[in-house]
Amino acid sequence: MLFYVLICLCLALTGVAGLQMMYLLYLESLDRDRKKHLSQLERECDRLRHDLADAKQKIAEQAEQLEFSSPGSGEEAWADVIEER
Repeated sequence: MLFYVLICLCLALTGVAGLQMMYLLYLESLDRDRKKHLSQLERECDRLRHDLADAKQKIAEQAEQLEFSSPGSGEEAWADVIEER
């Protein structure tokens, strides 16, 4: 009788160990997926940072061209327009 109890106990412990192993494999796959997603987010962030730098540069160039093409069109020119009315 004791022999059957030991066999059942060994099978139960084997089942628990198998369940823990499957859970560990599941957690490792989640970790891999999260790392993959994080690297994609980092690449997207770098791309967006580069796009933002390009946009800032274009805005600065356009502001410079606007200032060069009409140097008197600042606040002083608006003051003159308001005074004329």
